[in-house]
Amino acid sequence: MSLGITVTPLAYAAGASVTGVDLRKPLNAEQIKAITKAWHEHLVLVFPGQDLAPQELVTFTSQFGDIERNDNVPYYRHPEYPEVLLVSNKPVNGKPSQTRNTGRNWHADLTYTDRPAKGSALLCKEKPAVGGDTMFANLYMAYDTLSPVLRSFIEKLEAVHDITLIKGFSRRDPKQVEEMRRLNPPIAHPVVGIHPETGRKMLFISERVRNFVGMTEEESKPLLEFLNRHATSPEFVYRHRWSVNDVVMWDNRATLHVALADFDQTQSRHMMRCSLLGEPSGYVVQDGENETAGSLGSALAAVS
Repeated sequence: MSLGITVTPLAYAAGASVTGVDLRKPLNAEQIKAITKAWHEHLVLVFPGQDLAPQELVTFTSQFGDIERNDNVPYYRHPEYPEVLLVSNKPVNGKPSQTRNTGRNWHADLTYTDRPAKGSALLCKEKPAVGGDTMFANLYMAYDTLSPVLRSFIEKLEAVHDITLIKGFSRRDPKQVEEMRRLNPPIAHPVVGIHPETGRKMLFISERVRNFVGMTEEESKPLLEFLNRHATSPEFVYRHRWSVNDVVMWDNRATLHVALADFDQTQSRHMMRCSLLGEPSGYVVQDGENETAGSLGSALAAVS
């Protein structure tokens, strides 16, 4: 690639290393164009050796879109930079960090809002001696490898994304949990999304989906389990082994990711994340909106 930037693929499904650029400095238009092209092709970009301060991470990320201020999860932000979410197991004010187990199930960022993130950039500042990896799954591949019959069926479905399905969410501070539930009611998004820049279709589900609109949780469960298992098949996954000062930037619309607990929890793992606002999507699911099938079943039982 020109401009001194070198892009080296890291895996078949996703992932490429980007070198020859200093993220502390403003990017010019050609550099932004080249990085965006690589981003669309590889979905996950790794920029090694980038010793960024919080403000520099914000500045870098903002060159690719509007920055998310994390108002939907206001308790975990950097005290000076609300655009920076702290993902850390380091104690806060003498208490265990509320984000020490963040990301432990397969998900895309902010799908429990009406503007799921366009993308995110995560900077590693401290890491355990071994482990603490993050895995990313390619949702284009997940969609493309489904049978035509199943693709046709799921294109009609909407999935209910629920913040309470974040793994370990209920064990966080009760007052914070109550407020985040108020700020983030369940929201429905199409199961098959169309990427606004590439035009490609992708499977837009995760382990933070409760059910499909118009279907009960019991009816939804088998298909959800299959789709999540399929989407995260090993052949669709890139596993990133962190080094300090790695910046990893991923396309949140076309990937799922999971933070692994494969490390000594007494050792520090401290990350800073910035996310980009995505396109408006979905609608809030009102209480009772998904109870049609269950109510019908109850009515039939009552007269049988």
